[in-house]
Amino acid sequence: MKQKTFNDGLFKNATAVVTGGTSGLGASTAIYLAELGAKVYAVGLKANHLQIPEGLNIKAVELDVTDESGVTQFIQSLESLDILFNGAGVNLPNQHDIHSFKKSIDINLNSVFHISTLARPLLAKSKIASIVNVSSMLAIFGNAGGPAYSASKGGVDQVTKSLAIAYAEEGIRVNAVAPGWINTPLLEPLKDTLGKSILDRTPFNRFGDPEEIAQVVAFLSSPAASFITGTILPIDGGYSIM
Repeated sequence: MKQKTFNDGLFKNATAVVTGGTSGLGASTAIYLAELGAKVYAVGLKANHLQIPEGLNIKAVELDVTDESGVTQFIQSLESLDILFNGAGVNLPNQHDIHSFKKSIDINLNSVFHISTLARPLLAKSKIASIVNVSSMLAIFGNAGGPAYSASKGGVDQVTKSLAIAYAEEGIRVNAVAPGWINTPLLEPLKDTLGKSILDRTPFNRFGDPEEIAQVVAFLSSPAASFITGTILPIDGGYSIM
């Protein structure tokens, strides 16, 4: 079946949940899915700071993804669900400290598994059921200063592949995007010290834009990707192949 992926009504009548949806990549993804017709719940902290463009069906939901009872109540309040984007994540300081390590794993990895598990029954009723997680280049490389972040994203890769197998019989596809260096507030402090070396290693010689992640999430969530599951897709301008 041929599918025109990015028509304005692509996700008409679809419901999407975007965690980390109140800032950064999550906010861009929430807005893009809504522009394609979805009803979007943008879940995260400081939800009142999210600027929602006029005319889009986006509801900002204040919620900590590590609040197990709160997350459970939220998912159980939904009548339907077609797309889940697990975009919540942190890259904390002092990752050789056990408390920082545990917090990183809880936010970046445990919440992905928990929310996906809760969402499974609703997604099983959808004709386009899709989960998209957020991995990272550091799931491949590792990082001396970021063992927690690297470990959590390596875990996301394996959860993605395992759930893709487990959920396939219900028609639920599970994939992940692995962003490179993207123009978000998290990147700004690093540009002065690491910017040149990053660009020298990136074949496209530029940083990515959040919308370039959102567009791939939309593709992976669409019927055009109906035979794609268990994939970890780098979106890094070629950084990871150098």
